[in-house]
Amino acid sequence: MAPLRCFLIFAVHFLFMQTLGNSETCPDCFIHSRAAYYPNSDEKGTEVGECGFGTFGATINGGDVSAASELYRGGVGCGSCYQVRCTNSYYCLDKGVTVVITDHGSSDNTDFILSRRAFGGMAQNTDAAASLLALGIVDIEYKRVSCSYPNKNITFKIDEHSNNPYYLAFVIWYQQGKMDITAVQLCETQNFVCKLLDRSYGAVWTTTSPPSGPLAIRMLFSANDGDETWVVPVNNIPGNWKPGDTYDSGVQVNV
Repeated sequence: MAPLRCFLIFAVHFLFMQTLGNSETCPDCFIHSRAAYYPNSDEKGTEVGECGFGTFGATINGGDVSAASELYRGGVGCGSCYQVRCTNSYYCLDKGVTVVITDHGSSDNTDFILSRRAFGGMAQNTDAAASLLALGIVDIEYKRVSCSYPNKNITFKIDEHSNNPYYLAFVIWYQQGKMDITAVQLCETQNFVCKLLDRSYGAVWTTTSPPSGPLAIRMLFSANDGDETWVVPVNNIPGNWKPGDTYDSGVQVNV
């Protein structure tokens, strides 16, 4: 009997490790977690999120946005998209809702703090949404999905605290696809000498003493499998850039 017992223990352990390995290497698999919602009366997101999106972060994706805890990843997760669905079949839709990460935060061991709009958007109808909101925290499943903004290019928003020509800070809007922006370079357009920028916080990139004249920005898009791609926008930021202005890059990155 002893050899048989050892074999059964080994078989159970093998199946457990195989299942664990599959879950870690399956980017399209749902992960179990919990979600709460912003405790305020606003249906959409916050304008002071830690990604640095400002008012854009409250209204992007129709207001279907979320704060994230571990998925914030020191700001790398800002702008990424997730399909989030609650698991109570009595109240919830199978497809759930797609949200954009615009903030950092957690509540009672949750991975997401959704806007009220997104939290109710997981429900089958208005009455079910009210019931979900009354619960406050629900069990969910989530997975990373591509961000899609039809008719929108990646856009650079110059931070209001920038001061030409001494200090430049900007945030990247309409990040697309499933890849992360892990590095940004600022380049002179005449000789294309580039400098690596600092991630100040969230999705905000900064540099002191930026080059004069038109500026080209290079973005490094990185995937979970290690694939990396440098993307150079078609349009440059003009040399007379101003704080608060937005500049269309002319490119989409739907990978």
